[in-house]
Amino acid sequence: MSLLPEGRVTSAKTIAENINISDGYLEQLFITLRKSGIIQGTRGPQGGYHLTRGKREIKVGDVLRSVEGPLQPTECVNDTDACPTRDSCMSRHTWRELYAAITDCVDSITLENLVDAYYTADSAEYII
Repeated sequence: MSLLPEGRVTSAKTIAENINISDGYLEQLFITLRKSGIIQGTRGPQGGYHLTRGKREIKVGDVLRSVEGPLQPTECVNDTDACPTRDSCMSRHTWRELYAAITDCVDSITLENLVDAYYTADSAEYII
């Protein structure tokens, strides 16, 4: 959808064919993306799916959290009660640092960045 001009719709079937995944799997992903407000579906002969915001406004982190859930590597990162050894845990600080790095990374990349990288990769020159 990010590769389409803004406001254009496309069917799940077309997307599934273009990226070689099953319609059913893609529909499951679309359920969560719709609930998160990242995409919207339109019914009818001219219907399909489209992004609800501009490519520059949607971060990779938004999509990942929508589809995968929280990105924290362990439960104790945000919920100190989840760990019985929280007061003596030697690795909690490391998990928190890792979580912060992951979050910073995925929230710094937008769908527009991915589209730009897609087109750049097609025209890249390789010199040996």
